[in-house]
Amino acid sequence: MADRSSGSQLALTVDGMTATTLIGSPAFVLLAAVAAAWSVSAGAQEAGVERGREVFQQWCAPCHSPGPRHPGTQALDVLYKGAKPAALEERTDLVPELTRTFVRSGVSIMPPFRKTEIGDTDLAALAAYLAPGQR
Repeated sequence: MADRSSGSQLALTVDGMTATTLIGSPAFVLLAAVAAAWSVSAGAQEAGVERGREVFQQWCAPCHSPGPRHPGTQALDVLYKGAKPAALEERTDLVPELTRTFVRSGVSIMPPFRKTEIGDTDLAALAAYLAPGQR
């Protein structure tokens, strides 16, 4: 695919077809479908991460927010001795599988959460929110 512009005009050429002949072609349909899917998935991911933040605020923040009055954060501070951030939202190593396992199984003083408390969809959103590079 090549873009050639001369002045204020822009010509799109794909495999020798100009934009006017490209529009009805299978290549154009495929390109349009990929662009639409990418746009929808990016929007869905943003919505999922936002929902994950809401789940975190409801279920996790009371124990895992920064500060001395959060027992989960205090427990992780003792465990990691400063080697890792104790507040979950400050971590950069919480892969989704780890978050899902700890939420469903519990660990140390953290109880497990049932699907009736945090549903699978909300758990996936929470795991995505806490995943590296999402905040």
